[in-house]
Amino acid sequence: MEVLGLIAGSRSLPLLLARQVRAAGVPRLVAVGFEGETDPALAGLVDELVWVKVGQLERLIRALRQRGVQHCIMAGQIAPKRLYEVRPDLRALGLLMRLKERNAHTIFGAVIEELRQEGIEVLEATPWLRPLMKGPGYRLGPEPTPEQRVDVEFGYRMAREIARLDIGQLVVVKQGTVLAVEAFEGTDRCLLRGGELAGPGGGAVAVKVAKVGHDMRFDIPCVGPATLETCARAGVAVFAFEANRSLVLEEEACAQLARRHKIAFLTVGPA
Repeated sequence: MEVLGLIAGSRSLPLLLARQVRAAGVPRLVAVGFEGETDPALAGLVDELVWVKVGQLERLIRALRQRGVQHCIMAGQIAPKRLYEVRPDLRALGLLMRLKERNAHTIFGAVIEELRQEGIEVLEATPWLRPLMKGPGYRLGPEPTPEQRVDVEFGYRMAREIARLDIGQLVVVKQGTVLAVEAFEGTDRCLLRGGELAGPGGGAVAVKVAKVGHDMRFDIPCVGPATLETCARAGVAVFAFEANRSLVLEEEACAQLARRHKIAFLTVGPA
C-alpha cells in the first residue's frame, strides 16, 4: 500500500493511529480533518492534512481521490450535536435524505458506501491498534468489592441490551438499579448524570460495551484519561469496558488517575 488515507475526527485517537501507521512502515499518509473537531497537531504526523467542514462530503471524497487514496481508515469522534448543526453539501444532503434512521451507524455506514462507489475502500484500523485492546482480567486501580463486581455483571447485561437496541453503549448502575443510560448526549454526560443520581455516597458503577455486529471501521470504543477524569468528577467508583473490543488510550496516565481517584478501571465480558 503506497498511500493510506486517514479521515480524522476529534480527540487523541487519530494522532495515536497516525503514529502506529508510521511505525508499521506505510510510505505515505494523507489525512482529512474537520474544522473545529480534529486536533491540528495531526499535521506533524502525516504527509498532508486537508481541512474540510463537517458535512462537506464531496470535498472530502475529492481530497482523497486527488491524492491517489484507494484505501483509508477512520478514527476519532464527531460531536453528536454537530450532526444537527451541520450544513451538508448537496452530496451529503442526498445521503441523509435516503436514510430512514439517522444515527452514527447508519450515517457513517452510508458514507463508507459513498467512498466505495468512488473506488476508496474503508479498512478497519484495528490491525494497527490491536496492542491497545485489553483482554479479560485487565485492571487498573483498586480491586472492586464483591458488591461492585455484582453491579459490573448486571451493568454488562444492561449495556449489551441498550447497545442491541442502538440506543447507546454505556450504563451507570448502583445496587442493581440502572441510574443512567447513554443516548444522544454521549458518555461524559451520562457518567455525570449517573453519578449525581447515585447520591452523596457515590459508588456508582459504569459499564461500556460495543454492540453485536459493531462496525469497527468507523467506531472503535475507546476509554482513556478523559473518561477517568469524568468518573472522578461524577463520583463513579468503577468503570468497566468490554474485553477485546475497547481501546485504552494513554495507559500510563490512566493508571495514575485510577490510583489517585481510587477508581477501579477494568475489563468485563467473555474472552
